[in-house]
Amino acid sequence: MIGENLLGPEPTLLAADPVVDAALAAGRDPEAIVREHPESPAAWAALADAAHGDGRDIEAYAFARVGYHRGLDSLRKSGWRGAGPVPWSHEPNRGVLRALFALRRSAARIGEEGEVVRLTEFLEGADPEVIPLLEAE
Repeated sequence: MIGENLLGPEPTLLAADPVVDAALAAGRDPEAIVREHPESPAAWAALADAAHGDGRDIEAYAFARVGYHRGLDSLRKSGWRGAGPVPWSHEPNRGVLRALFALRRSAARIGEEGEVVRLTEFLEGADPEVIPLLEAE
């Protein structure tokens, strides 16, 4: 493919989590989903989004931070080595990317600018389309 970095790492594609995905799609309470699936970055991202929506900035940050770490665990288990594409187009990656975005958003809300810069770089390296997509939601 012309224009692609043939020496760069392969995209990381996470396995689907149909139980969590179905619970989130059904509109179940994110806290209940986290209690049942604490390893899920998607569940933590949903909990962070709910806290953010209620204006609970510190809780949103804390939930997003857990989602971020659960996301890193998932990425590493799938062979990610700290850099490289994590495409939004692969739906199972979206929970991790949402957790990263939620942490970036929450860090901005509490004035942690260095973290905002770091997470912006992380997200842009994972998939340059993620930030504009999620900001538009």
